[in-house]
Amino acid sequence: MLLHAQSQGVIDGSPCGTTVTAYISVELEVLEEDYHEYVELEGHNVDKKCHLVQRDGQMVISTVTTVGQEETEESVSYPMSVLRGLVTEGSSLLMMRLIALRQKLPKNMSFISLDQRLQTSHTTFNELGLKQLEVGGDVLEGIGVQRTVHCGEDTPAVWQCYLLDDGHLASRMQVGSPVTMKLVQLPPKTEKSLEKIPLAWEEDLQMVSEFSDRKEELKADHASYLRQHPEIRALLSDFLLSLLLRKPDNVFQFAREYFLPFAPRRFPE
Repeated sequence: MLLHAQSQGVIDGSPCGTTVTAYISVELEVLEEDYHEYVELEGHNVDKKCHLVQRDGQMVISTVTTVGQEETEESVSYPMSVLRGLVTEGSSLLMMRLIALRQKLPKNMSFISLDQRLQTSHTTFNELGLKQLEVGGDVLEGIGVQRTVHCGEDTPAVWQCYLLDDGHLASRMQVGSPVTMKLVQLPPKTEKSLEKIPLAWEEDLQMVSEFSDRKEELKADHASYLRQHPEIRALLSDFLLSLLLRKPDNVFQFAREYFLPFAPRRFPE
């Protein structure tokens, strides 16, 4: 499945934003992911891009960090056996959305993750309970999820997120940071209408060819069956002869009574 999430805002007059695009399997395994974050500061910009992709049994991670005019590239790879259960920015968003939809967070959720230095660490998820949130002038209830990325001997990085019951991320903040991202307005709901598209199969050469082949196949099969059972023609001829001689008003009732003796058992009246 494809996951795409984007947030934009302004911190002290400096534009900033985050974008994540990921391809994730139904088992929540990351197949490929692009993560991009930036801050446009006065005098210089900070830009970081990270790309993850599975290749030949390895997870290859490449980062490009740009601070002003200075650019730093880094690349590492790990066997997938080491990263089994890996949670990235993309898969963590999907996981939190599933938690919001179910309104329940299992206890002791811990996963493999990567820290800022691309070293393996682990991430834990804990429930923060329910909270009233103001979104677009309405007060809605959201469930809180705390995500903690443990970085060895360094101080863990902690994010607190609140999500609505439909899975929308309504609030996100990093503990220790004065900045809180909030959902200003819910996206408009679009009504999905399924328009029936007429099938003009007569204009499709491939479909016409398949139809003709199937038609000839059925005709040959039916003709073969009739040759193997000549009694069918005699039976139908007798029925049509009786029908034309008697000319009944109710043809179905006449056919029922005519073929009733051939039935292995009597039909209920």
